[in-house]
Amino acid sequence: MKDLLDPAALWARLEPAWSWVDREFLSLSSLAQLLLIGLVLLISRLLARPLGPWLEGLLARREWSGRKAGQFLAGAVPLTPWIVALLLMWLANGILVGLGRPGHLVETAASLLSAWVIIRLTASVVRDPNWSRFIAVTAWTIAALNILGLLQPTIDLLDGLAVTLGETRISVLLVLKGVLILAVLLRLALGASVVLERRVTGFEGLTPSVQVLLNKAVKVTLVIVAIVVSLSAVGINLSAFAFFGGAVGVGVGFGLQKVVSNLVSGVILLLDKSIKPGDVVEVGQTYGRIQSLGARYVSVVTRDGTEYLIPNEDLITNQVINWSFSNRLVRLKIPVGVAYRTDVPRAMALMTRAAEETPRVLDRPKPSCQLKGFGDSAIDLELRIWIDDPENGISNVSSEIRLKLWELFRDNGVEIPFPQRDVHLIPPPQVES
Repeated sequence: MKDLLDPAALWARLEPAWSWVDREFLSLSSLAQLLLIGLVLLISRLLARPLGPWLEGLLARREWSGRKAGQFLAGAVPLTPWIVALLLMWLANGILVGLGRPGHLVETAASLLSAWVIIRLTASVVRDPNWSRFIAVTAWTIAALNILGLLQPTIDLLDGLAVTLGETRISVLLVLKGVLILAVLLRLALGASVVLERRVTGFEGLTPSVQVLLNKAVKVTLVIVAIVVSLSAVGINLSAFAFFGGAVGVGVGFGLQKVVSNLVSGVILLLDKSIKPGDVVEVGQTYGRIQSLGARYVSVVTRDGTEYLIPNEDLITNQVINWSFSNRLVRLKIPVGVAYRTDVPRAMALMTRAAEETPRVLDRPKPSCQLKGFGDSAIDLELRIWIDDPENGISNVSSEIRLKLWELFRDNGVEIPFPQRDVHLIPPPQVES
């Protein structure tokens, strides 16, 4: 740590790099080569303009669709200026060699361009653009330092920038190696979890709840293994993190109760199989279909497309109506009132007919109609129907049946009464004068 704050020690580490810059760039021959390199890059830009659309048109042809050559062209289109510059750079280097002129900078630039083009074309097979860019930049940086002869000095410089914490020495090089290894292992772990998730989902003998539980357990396990392996790979003793256990316990006790409660509740929900993806549930005022089960929340999508993220703890502690828990059969009750002068058996038959003409209503159990009571203004009837697709909504099927009832009652003279009251006016007693 003291060496980092000492100007003399810092200059001793940077002096070789400055000497290399002075030797390679600060001379008349080097400046001339730099101008030549700039001219080559400018010319390559001008020449690449018509080549780009030509390659895109070639790629759009049907015979290239799905072929490996088409994938190669797709990765080469963005690199057209650099490929042209690479060809011109090697041509310029050949001319300098033929004239007996020193051209080490041009040769170095051509080597760097070659490494960049090859690495970019290789990384283009990676579908994720972010990972493709990360791989290309990392590989080219290492290749460029190696071509320039600066790889080992750079490693020594990064290793020298270090601090010591107890018995553990942490350098910039160690941190970079750890981040690189961790990124690669996490990517592999997440990719493996996706593959295993597809395999587990394909097992028809497993319920959706068990599938979700296995997928999450596999994903968490692979991520933990990736972190542990990456720490061990850089030489960090895992026992050094033992003292964090007490701090984590205090954090859980004070600020993470809800988080831990939701995590535990999520595991309980998966184990007791009370809800699963695809179930139609009603929690409070929220009615919808379960989209997914998360570690902290459950995603419920309503009929209007609104997605509610309900904490797992609420599903454990509150009352939940699962319309499709044991089976998907749901009985709906539709109350209807008719006038007292109505032919009640005929009205009940019309109500049953309206239900039978509705596509979503099941034939078995068949619809039924009952007389529930005699109200103040109407005879109270109730239509009972069964459906087996509650995820498609309940109010819409009730509305469709009510609309058919309105048409059938109108065509058959059945009256739906409105509240009526009889008012009797009692004359005041006459006062004898």
